[in-house]
Amino acid sequence: MPVAAPQPLKLTKRAVDSLHVSSGDTVVWDRDLPGFGVRVYASGRKVWCVQVRGPSGKPKRKALGRFGEVTPEKARRDAVTAIDRIKRGLSPDPPPEAPEPTVCDLAERYMESHVRVNCKPSTIISFESLIRVHIVPELGSFRLSELERSHISGLHHKLRMTPFQANRVVKVLSGMFRLAEAWEMMPPGRDLCRSVRPYREKPRERFLSSEEYRRLGDALDKAEDDGSVYLPVIHAIRLLLLTGCRKDEVLTLKWDDIDRSSGMVHLRDGKTGLRHVPLAPAIIAVLNEISRIDSNPWVIAGNRPGDHLGPGSMDHHWRRICSFANLKKVRIHDLRHSYASRALALGEGLPMIGELLGHRKVETTARYAHLMKDAEKASANKVGASISSMLNRQATGEG
Repeated sequence: MPVAAPQPLKLTKRAVDSLHVSSGDTVVWDRDLPGFGVRVYASGRKVWCVQVRGPSGKPKRKALGRFGEVTPEKARRDAVTAIDRIKRGLSPDPPPEAPEPTVCDLAERYMESHVRVNCKPSTIISFESLIRVHIVPELGSFRLSELERSHISGLHHKLRMTPFQANRVVKVLSGMFRLAEAWEMMPPGRDLCRSVRPYREKPRERFLSSEEYRRLGDALDKAEDDGSVYLPVIHAIRLLLLTGCRKDEVLTLKWDDIDRSSGMVHLRDGKTGLRHVPLAPAIIAVLNEISRIDSNPWVIAGNRPGDHLGPGSMDHHWRRICSFANLKKVRIHDLRHSYASRALALGEGLPMIGELLGHRKVETTARYAHLMKDAEKASANKVGASISSMLNRQATGEG
């Protein structure tokens, strides 16, 4: 049977050590924090506890741990929290803390909540690959609080033999960490990628020569005749060659985007926003060869009903065509570079090239400046040779 309750006292370690009951158990309440106490048993066991009334008037109790295992200071802190929650009509037990997110958790949220919502298909594929192949295997198990700049720089250094890939991994991580701060998954201002200096990247531009253009044309014609390559892929490549457009711009082109009356193609989902591409006769000829499929709005139709050709499928077929044409190290994007190169060779200036390619920044087009110098040299050589030839003939005639 419980003994009579003693007077409240300041529950310090020394005070609780001195508490004993000869039989049963009793609660000794704290003098300073109403509702906080320690239950003392005849066996010598002592357990911290709280007991207060909630909004309904019904008393609620909670044990806070054994004296000796839980210090008086911690028991008092836990009691303050439990008493406050009970008085507000909540459970005295706070909800369990969610496990701290890992880099893998952040990567999943980054892809689902940001990249898949805001980025173009090619960007989604690229970021997904970088995360799956490099970021998650190396950093995925780290808690975000455990990450240091050395982990980021270490991964960057590990990929040093592929500078472009190394720099893109850091770019993806930087974007992930910025959003982690906005989502309150990381404290602000850590900037883990700040000290990582990007590697110098070799220019990735590759231009088709006249002979390579010829071989590519032959390979496309042969593939179309024998059916060895999916026909929409052949149409897409011809449009890429003739327009200088980005791959995504051609693959997501809709029939409604083609305005034959104005002679323009309206690209509503271009990388730099709405832009217009002139419908040259050669482009119209390719479009006329494409059969429009009912209920499919896309010019370059995919295998699935109502869908367009995907970039992954396009890349697979492109490698086959390069093999047929004996083209070495030519990416689909190099067709865009080659378009710019041809335009420069035909005397177009950089501003016009920028307009044709849909560049938003002058700096983007400036990468072709060295080609313009080559074209200028070739023109100067032709003019000089012509004048020199005339001078020589005149000299011979006068002799």
